[in-house]
Amino acid sequence: MKDKVAIVAGGSRDIGRSVSLALAGAGAKVAVNYFNSKEAGEATVKQIEDSGGVAIAVEGDMTRLEDVEKLVETTRDSFGDKVHVLVNVVGGLIERRPLLEMDVQFFETVLRLNVTSAFLTTKCVVPHMEEGGSIISLASQAGRDGGGPGAGAYATSKGAVMSFTRALSKELGPGIRANCVCPGMIDTTFHDTFTKDEVRANVSGATPLGREGEADEVAKLVLFLASPDSSYITGGSFDINGGAVFT
Repeated sequence: MKDKVAIVAGGSRDIGRSVSLALAGAGAKVAVNYFNSKEAGEATVKQIEDSGGVAIAVEGDMTRLEDVEKLVETTRDSFGDKVHVLVNVVGGLIERRPLLEMDVQFFETVLRLNVTSAFLTTKCVVPHMEEGGSIISLASQAGRDGGGPGAGAYATSKGAVMSFTRALSKELGPGIRANCVCPGMIDTTFHDTFTKDEVRANVSGATPLGREGEADEVAKLVLFLASPDSSYITGGSFDINGGAVFT
């Protein structure tokens, strides 16, 4: 990945931070997008720079077109005209709400956070991608199995990310590849916030590998899909869940 340019939308913490570090460690110049935490964005960039890598932190809400355009423009101004890798990490559950407690505004907000953000970043980056470009979007095991209690909107949105990825692979090939990654129970602040400790223990204990995954393990899969090593892989949705769900 030496001298390749990568944008990581939502690249400042948890899986996004690990992805940013992995890409930079492989030689890419990385634009680390953040929204809620300037400190997290700057800390990720510092960690990359301290390891000899090159990165910038760019603030922006990826559900807003003007912010996405600013991210792409800033990246090109800093690293050159072309973008070689886009990783869509932005997303979230917001909160657990069962169907009968869910209004239209909440449902649409979750879809905008998880699906519209990936649409906007991809639409803005693709015109600046060259032959061999790679797009990787973070879906979820929830998109496979419907998610846990109160996660219907989230699961729906992540299923949409997988379908969007398949459509992209057909539309953008052969020059640009598109894949997505479907993490299961990964040790992140997502589950610290939304999943009870006993549920985490039960789910991770029931997997064949008997534990939660780590953000760095997800990042290694993303790096593979971003690199030329995966040059004949596109349209795929790759599970990383310790064997909890087989597809």
